[in-house]
Amino acid sequence: MLQLILLAIVAALALLQLYAVLGRRVGRQPEDRAVRAPDAAPLRRPGVPLTPDATASDEPPEGLAAVRARDPGFDHQVFLSTARSAYRSIVTAYAAGDREVLKPLLTPDVLAAFEVGMAEREAAGRQEGVEVLNPPRSDVETAEVDGDRARIVVRFLGELTQTTRDSAEAEPHAFERRTAELWTFERDLSDREGAWRLAGVDAAEA
Repeated sequence: MLQLILLAIVAALALLQLYAVLGRRVGRQPEDRAVRAPDAAPLRRPGVPLTPDATASDEPPEGLAAVRARDPGFDHQVFLSTARSAYRSIVTAYAAGDREVLKPLLTPDVLAAFEVGMAEREAAGRQEGVEVLNPPRSDVETAEVDGDRARIVVRFLGELTQTTRDSAEAEPHAFERRTAELWTFERDLSDREGAWRLAGVDAAEA
């Protein structure tokens, strides 16, 4: 009888010890977590949400009626979609120094200004790259027709990742930024096949 009691006590002590060990190991303990380097800074920052088709209103902005009167096929939503595509192409082509892409998208004055910036960068041996993280938010600010010339100002809010190198051998430096700009597009309405071209860029409030 005494032997049975002793065995019961030993078993109970063993169970208590096992429970204590298992109890401490429930869930992920600090020693269970893999050691990781700190995460890089997130690409996104709080602010104005960016959506591909965001516009201030479903109603055509004031001033576009004059454009549509000269061009009955004009649709401001289609125009904004085209403007967003132009934004991505122009931003990335300027960073890459791609003149062939830029030429049909810019007016001669803007192309000349861009050429100066690209030439200075190339002479210094600097290299740049830009990635547009999301389609920019785009809203028509103003629109007007002056003779045969139509001008539409679009506000772009964009998210970009920019990579720079001081030289071809240097380590790249990448950073993220948000942009708020007013892009002026022009078109010759007397030319039915004419395209909208970027005629100016100004800073804007976000």
